[in-house]
Amino acid sequence: MNIYTVAFFGHRQPLSILVLEERLMPILRDLINSKDYIEFLVGRDGEFDQVMSSAVRKAKENYACGNVSHILVLPYERADYRDNRESFEQYYDEVEICYESSQAHPKGAIYERNKQMAMRADLIICYIEHSYGGAFKAVQYSESLGKRIINLAEQ
Repeated sequence: MNIYTVAFFGHRQPLSILVLEERLMPILRDLINSKDYIEFLVGRDGEFDQVMSSAVRKAKENYACGNVSHILVLPYERADYRDNRESFEQYYDEVEICYESSQAHPKGAIYERNKQMAMRADLIICYIEHSYGGAFKAVQYSESLGKRIINLAEQ
């Protein structure tokens, strides 16, 4: 089976949640309908990540036929996950703790997790409006790897 992997990176607080979702849903629909199996890798570090997870769940419900996996990738085991493991595992299809970032210094763990997600992904979907911050660095790194990138802020 061919597995196609998508990772999401974006500024913590995008301008408009409704616009973001409106731009994202046709992309998700097309991906789900055109790929054998698709993994969506998401973080949980701000409003952007929450909007992406919600959209993936909606798209999975509306368009998928057992060919989608919604995966939370944590940089290390966090207390909110440890204390609420069952609810996390009900919301996401899988929860992974990135080994490389779990071994990194806490200040660099999210960036290391993002690098690992970028290396694993075939496609990066992002929302980048300014040239600073962790999401911008993750997308820059993705570009250096030659990854296909869709910036929802440019649509």
